[in-house]
Amino acid sequence: MNYELRVKNQKLKTPNSLPVRQAGELRTDQHPLRMIAWELTRSCNLACIHCRASAEYGPYEGELSAQEVFRVMDEIASFSKPVIILTGGEPLLRADIFDLASYGTAKGFRMVMATNGTLFTEEIVQNMKASGIQRISISIDGPTAETHDAFRKVKGSFEGSLRGIEMAKRGGIEFQINTTITQVNLHLIPDILRLAVDLGAVALHIFLLVPTGRGKELRDQEISALDYEKTLHWFYEQIDKVPLQLKATCAPHYYRILRQRAKKEGKKIASKEHGLDAMTRGCLGGVSFCFISHVGQVQPCGYLELNCGNVREKSFQEIWAKSEVFKNLRNTNGYQGKCGRCEFRKVCGGCRARAYEIFGEYMAEEPYCIYEPV
Repeated sequence: MNYELRVKNQKLKTPNSLPVRQAGELRTDQHPLRMIAWELTRSCNLACIHCRASAEYGPYEGELSAQEVFRVMDEIASFSKPVIILTGGEPLLRADIFDLASYGTAKGFRMVMATNGTLFTEEIVQNMKASGIQRISISIDGPTAETHDAFRKVKGSFEGSLRGIEMAKRGGIEFQINTTITQVNLHLIPDILRLAVDLGAVALHIFLLVPTGRGKELRDQEISALDYEKTLHWFYEQIDKVPLQLKATCAPHYYRILRQRAKKEGKKIASKEHGLDAMTRGCLGGVSFCFISHVGQVQPCGYLELNCGNVREKSFQEIWAKSEVFKNLRNTNGYQGKCGRCEFRKVCGGCRARAYEIFGEYMAEEPYCIYEPV
């Protein structure tokens, strides 16, 4: 199948039997949609101990069909051109993944993929390139086979991911490393950063564990609030030391630390030095980012499993503009506890998913932040 030709000629069309739903005059300009993580399948060839989806090999019933995905992409393209992260599970287990990627590329989206890298072949990498996938993220949770494989629960997954990275490099696809931090690997983060540099990654994104899915079993392995703070300060200090972009995810208080440290050091928050961190905020869920599940449920993020509407029942634009959950998340004055009093609430936002898991209220204060508002 010639995916490159499909993208070039934009021949993938939504069937006439599946027209784009008209959502009317909906205001989406005040909260532009910048990024979507789209769980196209929940099937996975690994069994990672922190997986928010508790993903297994599958199959899973009720996954959105290709025609449904095409229609929703049309709805999204009618008002926005976000980055779309093709994710899972393991997205490469979906047989039509490159048809979907090609269609998104033709619609003008920046298509990227979150994968574990273990299923790569030269043909798969060629199809990635041809279908317009511009970047991949590969999760590495330990700097050695022993430490990584223990996290991923599959022997050989570390070597498989490294093979995938080498194939991607040969194929001209840029890659980033994603790392989830727990007590088990906290002391290994400097080594993982060095590995990311040595491998030639364009970025390292650290994820601070949110106890959802299988991750609930790791609640006793979460690092303390004080260790969160220390880790994020250390992360900030690496900005000038490594030739790649650093981003903290599910750690919105990093954006407070970024501004505190820059002010103390007499620096400006500049895009040249701080990248996208200079122009974004902490928790993006429902503000400029959302998640679409394998069965079409729209959520603020993959970790905050609140049903904001289903694309099988409503247009995506209507969900983005009218969801009550999204409206609440966009109102920083509605935060509770010390988050509601915090002078950094507009650049931080606290982790809404962590608040929900700990307190049962997604607008509650961030439970793993030691900062006390002025």
